[in-house]
Amino acid sequence: MEAYRYNDGKSDKFWRIEHDESAFAVNYGKTGTTGKYQIKEFESAADCQKEATKLIDSKKKKGYKLYPEFDCNNHYYFDDEEIGLHPLTSHPKFRTHFTEAFYYSCFDEETPFGSDEGSDTLAQIVEDLRKSKTFDFATFPKKMIEEYWDMTYLPAEDISHENIQELLKTDEMNLTQCDMVTYATAFAQIKITGKIDSRLKELAVNAMKRMEIIAEILKWNTSGKPSEIGTKMISELEQFQEK
Repeated sequence: MEAYRYNDGKSDKFWRIEHDESAFAVNYGKTGTTGKYQIKEFESAADCQKEATKLIDSKKKKGYKLYPEFDCNNHYYFDDEEIGLHPLTSHPKFRTHFTEAFYYSCFDEETPFGSDEGSDTLAQIVEDLRKSKTFDFATFPKKMIEEYWDMTYLPAEDISHENIQELLKTDEMNLTQCDMVTYATAFAQIKITGKIDSRLKELAVNAMKRMEIIAEILKWNTSGKPSEIGTKMISELEQFQEK
């Protein structure tokens, strides 16, 4: 990753590039902001390196200087809307800890952002973050469910079989929607910021465990065993540390 800055007294902006094998991401904008992200993919690592070097040289000729003060750990990471989920537009701590390819799936219902609920949650978080400096990840699931979707928020606090069986009688849709939004929010916080609110982390782990119990009760899984992806997600979220 290389970061550059242009400041002529009238304009103050940053530009940075990070590449990984056959793709690179550029992130640019006014200094002090998140800026925009763009991903470009190539047929080979050599082509990627060649184009990255060309872009860097171009920026230097325009007066951009190395910007070693740029703090990649205290920076928001947003995906390129045209490319979608990608490691290079995810916080370094996210891509280092959550290494499985399914974390970037946009179609697998079990994954954080593969369902409609997960995808909508991530998109809404990005939109809200760009608008507000006081965004709170911990309270977002409740806001998403109640304010944006006008549904009933059911936090995953009591995940006993008895409690879940009772709720399923009248609130099956609310249960699954709440759980998907909750764990999508937790993974989104790490993906964007590299951090996780402790209360949100607890509720997200419980939400995934509650989903497993719901699947067992409703016999969604014919094998009778917990989902491998779900088990992996629970374990890795529990183990995630910000340091």
